[in-house]
Amino acid sequence: MLQFKNSEKVFTIKGLSQAVEIPLGHQKMIILSGQIPLNKQGELVGHDVKTQTIQIFENIKDILETCNAGLNDIVKLGIFISDISQIAGYREARDQFINLDNPPASTLVEVKGLFRSDVIIEIEVTAVVGI
Repeated sequence: MLQFKNSEKVFTIKGLSQAVEIPLGHQKMIILSGQIPLNKQGELVGHDVKTQTIQIFENIKDILETCNAGLNDIVKLGIFISDISQIAGYREARDQFINLDNPPASTLVEVKGLFRSDVIIEIEVTAVVGI
């Protein structure tokens, strides 16, 4: 049975779930909504890609913990960035959070803009964890 979940540690946007858990026998897949650099109070964190990425991965970590999973369970990242020239800052921040020995699959897309002009980056996550 699908379970839709939200972390109390992450700002919740009305009309969407932060994560959905999909049972797969002895494993479950966890798909996260695109995460943006907002703190628990809904305030933007940072005006540069590195700071925003750190906040996003903190949010991802908190949501995965709500699903009894962790950052090492991430199998796929989808990154949407409004300025590809800032990719080095993204990678520097990302590397603090992912398993560099077995990094997840990844797609990076430069976009014309995100839902707010002060948001530089949004990240989607898919994780798989044994149960």
